[in-house]
Amino acid sequence: MNVNRRIDEEAVRGLLAAYRERPAVDQPVQIDSIELAWLIHQVEQAFDTELDLDDDQLARMSEVSGAAAVLAEVLEVDRNG
Repeated sequence: MNVNRRIDEEAVRGLLAAYRERPAVDQPVQIDSIELAWLIHQVEQAFDTELDLDDDQLARMSEVSGAAAVLAEVLEVDRNG
């Protein structure tokens, strides 16, 4: 899986496109709970990490933009310790 070692809205849409079996440009903005669990799992595999997200972070991830922002934040912290 190629996420270019960074997470942004385009990368989130691309990952969700694989799950939803639709082109990335046709992806809805909303992310349901099953999609979110799948997305987190894919990111953990791609970045060889385990994400420990709190309830506030998970709530922010109900849309593509929020998911991209939270993932970018936690992956940056993970990389920098």
